[in-house]
Amino acid sequence: MQLYNKLSSNEREKILEASNLERITLSFYKYASIKNPSKLRDDLFIFWNSIDVLGRIYIANEGINAQLSLPKKNLNTFSNHLMKIYFLKDLRINVALQHNLKSFLKLKIKVKNKIVADGLNDNSFDVTKKGEHLNAKEFNNHMKDKNSIVLDMRNHYESEIGHFKEAICPDVDTFRDSLSIIERDILKNKKNKKLLMYCTGGIRCEKASAYFKHKGFQNVYQLEGGIIEYAKQVKEQGLENNFIGKNFVFDGRMAEEVGKQVIANCHQCGTPFDIHTNCANDACHLLFIQCNDCKEIMENCCSYECRETFRKPFDEKKVLRKGKKTKYDIFKKGRTTKVSRIN
Repeated sequence: MQLYNKLSSNEREKILEASNLERITLSFYKYASIKNPSKLRDDLFIFWNSIDVLGRIYIANEGINAQLSLPKKNLNTFSNHLMKIYFLKDLRINVALQHNLKSFLKLKIKVKNKIVADGLNDNSFDVTKKGEHLNAKEFNNHMKDKNSIVLDMRNHYESEIGHFKEAICPDVDTFRDSLSIIERDILKNKKNKKLLMYCTGGIRCEKASAYFKHKGFQNVYQLEGGIIEYAKQVKEQGLENNFIGKNFVFDGRMAEEVGKQVIANCHQCGTPFDIHTNCANDACHLLFIQCNDCKEIMENCCSYECRETFRKPFDEKKVLRKGKKTKYDIFKKGRTTKVSRIN
């Protein structure tokens, strides 16, 4: 019985290219009480692996958080399977705006302490007492209220390429960092304000809205389904689009176009550009924005040092990495001085 992925990314990539199957990318989350996350993890892996699901899924006692792709022809089978799981019967699934054959190359289902790392003591407040959900039209209307504060609950590398007009975008690396900073630096003495929160698909706002209600904020709202669902409703209903730029996504696509504007710049030459990449040097793997010209010059590397390492034979690179831990700067991007500037 197979309980773990056995293929490398390269092997899976070749299989996907040869299959010629249309795949769709989707995501969902659900806060629920799960008594045996390990058993659920194994049960899901066995069935999802049989219908060619690929993705990154976290399961904890507090619920499930999933980003994945699967062949379009298997969608009904997948959905019916979800409906048979007691706490997923009324699940809302966020279907991606744009799909990609290689959004994910492995099926990874992991048991975690939490489905989103928030650094909170969940016993201190009731996570079910969350903010009021708003659809796209309602969110637009509330944005017009001068008493509203629009809060981006994502990280700096996400909001850099796209965000709502006039949104406050905290300069943070992780969701764990954001709640205390927002409370201390942004919302101090503003408990009478209307808080409009949004994130990629809604999961971070679910926890954050409950947190701020616990802290005494009365008028707390969240964008239901996040930016993904907002963009879908704007398109389907012909609504005003108040999101500028792209929506950062945590898979091989890196971003989805929501607004037509390009609001970010290449971190190496400064030209307008808004697609992230990871440094090709596996000992670095820094996440940063690199335009196509710089990608060619730097061979998809963030620095001359990394390019030099990347060019070395595999055996040499292996020796260089022996005994060394990769510095976890993957989400630092523009903050690090490591990125080489190109004039």
